Amino acid sequence: MRINKLALTNFRSYPTLDISFEPGVATFIGDNGSGKTNIAEALIYLAFLSSHRVSNNTPLVTLDAQQAIIRAEIERDDRVLNVDLEININKANRARLNGNPTRSQREILGACQIVYFSPEDLDLVRGEPGTRRDFLDRLLITRSPRLAGVIADYERTVKQRNALLKTRSSQSALVPWNEQLVNLGAQLTAERIALIDALNPWVAKNYAHLNEVKPASIAYKCSTEGVSANVENNVTALTKRLEEVAYQEVERGVSLIGPHRDDLHLQLGDFPAKGYASHGESWSMAISLRIGSFNLLKSEGSEPILILDDVFAELDTSRRLALMSITHIAEQTIITAAVESDLPAELLTQKFYVTPGLVKKGKS
Repeated sequence: MRINKLALTNFRSYPTLDISFEPGVATFIGDNGSGKTNIAEALIYLAFLSSHRVSNNTPLVTLDAQQAIIRAEIERDDRVLNVDLEININKANRARLNGNPTRSQREILGACQIVYFSPEDLDLVRGEPGTRRDFLDRLLITRSPRLAGVIADYERTVKQRNALLKTRSSQSALVPWNEQLVNLGAQLTAERIALIDALNPWVAKNYAHLNEVKPASIAYKCSTEGVSANVENNVTALTKRLEEVAYQEVERGVSLIGPHRDDLHLQLGDFPAKGYASHGESWSMAISLRIGSFNLLKSEGSEPILILDDVFAELDTSRRLALMSITHIAEQTIITAAVESDLPAELLTQKFYVTPGLVKKGKS
């Protein structure tokens, strides 16, 4: 899979932008604040229908405009797919596939598969559980786009259920939302556990390749005991636990069980990575999670695009080389860098130089 063309209209700092990509590696070089990460963000938004930097659409749209448009020509499996996404501030986004309107923007999920690595990924190790849940769910959607609907329905269920709990609504009013919480939560929990089981060997292998001494592993940390990759088993476990916490939920006005309360546990040797990993070990774990994600998807027949956003300046030589190695097996890699000398000298790449609002193609 690769992007042949990208066009932006009123997206972030670009009133208009048209880029044509060659196969292989493309690098965008420019000062901090010049707009190079905005290009990476546009592709990430196209892949996940959300930004990795902000939680709402308003910052994505150029000042005084009401919508931004991302257009991409994507080549995969010897065919070309044209994807248009209209990002709106005050109404739902709209999408087109090969010029045809879709009923929902979610229909374009899977058209562009991306694994990205950015400086914010240090939060995967040091940050809050929500960051790690988001990592898992984005990888789930990349593997199986239909799960975007399950995740969205579950989040909507928790929001509605919390609203009822806050107003101390009757148990009868909660019953349908309890069923939704259990059924959707059982599916999402099973999918996350199966994903972690598949991802864990790749994370361990990549971490060892970074010459780290301690063994690395990942596991699912659940708010409910007895869950597994079996949906029916999870329905039973969640139903039982929901009955046990019913009084506490009413008193606190919040849903106390379910995958929205779970976490991805990262282990280094005998200790959890969070709170114990050094700065270098934290970077190694973050790299291992992202490269492991790429390895897993590729082993399952996918060819995701790799995005490395402003990370080479943060890493030492061995970790830079680890990222370099993955560019050799990716069909397309997109890199951003503030300083050209931060890039490995042996990197063969199509270069673009970025200044505010302008991207100029350079010599490879």
